[in-house]
Amino acid sequence: MSVSLDAPLRISLFRRGGFIPATLLRRAVVPAMIVALWQGLTASGLVDPQTMPPPAAVAESFWQLIVTGQMWPNLLISLERVAAGLTLGVTIGTALGLTASLSRLGEDAIDASVQMARTLPHLALIPLMILWFGIGETPKIVLIALGSMFPIYLNLFSAVRGVERKLVEGVSVLGLSHAETIWHVILPAALPGFFVGLRQAFGISWISLVVAEQINASSGIGYLVMNARDFLRTDIIFDGLLVYALLGLTTDQLVRALERKLLVWRPSIVTVKGV
Repeated sequence: MSVSLDAPLRISLFRRGGFIPATLLRRAVVPAMIVALWQGLTASGLVDPQTMPPPAAVAESFWQLIVTGQMWPNLLISLERVAAGLTLGVTIGTALGLTASLSRLGEDAIDASVQMARTLPHLALIPLMILWFGIGETPKIVLIALGSMFPIYLNLFSAVRGVERKLVEGVSVLGLSHAETIWHVILPAALPGFFVGLRQAFGISWISLVVAEQINASSGIGYLVMNARDFLRTDIIFDGLLVYALLGLTTDQLVRALERKLLVWRPSIVTVKGV
């Protein structure tokens, strides 16, 4: 005996995750169109396969990197570098941002120097990094930390200074101390801005990693890409770029999920009904 589902029930199961989530389908439309265009260009001969290999060749080489064990150790090394650099950068950026935003004296002492430092292209500091720290892991981590520090500082500074004065004045009648006001009122109100900075910091960290792994690296995704360039393996170069893109998307989604969990109190003009 077969059981058929009527249309409303099928739609209900679809929306509740019984099949493929509608959100996932919507987000896959543009990447699917790009892959289709890519395949069409290579199949028609408009693009040299040696310069831009077809998606099938990229997928095959990606699978070979996995089954031969080349992908995972290098991926782990890259993740460790980003974790170390991002932790350092977020810590320093948060400390400087809070010091400058919560105190006029702190702003006078810190802000001008930070603004001058952030206008320097941190990727152009690689020669100095090598001179100061050698060619080991330290310059790679410092480079990532520098790139991720400034978005945290700027967004946190702006978020703290953007807290409504009426909100602070309103809770003053509760008899909170200055420290309690900062902890219970100002910092929670500044969290949305901090998360924006964190998303930007993750993105810059992956960009910095691409360059950092060209500093005499013997491991990491960047090392695979550099090796592939030497042997004209454009398919593996595309594999490396794909890994960087997926890592960036994954970390961004993780930060957004954490943001939704911690900021359930925040009103939003975007509401989801149905799908």
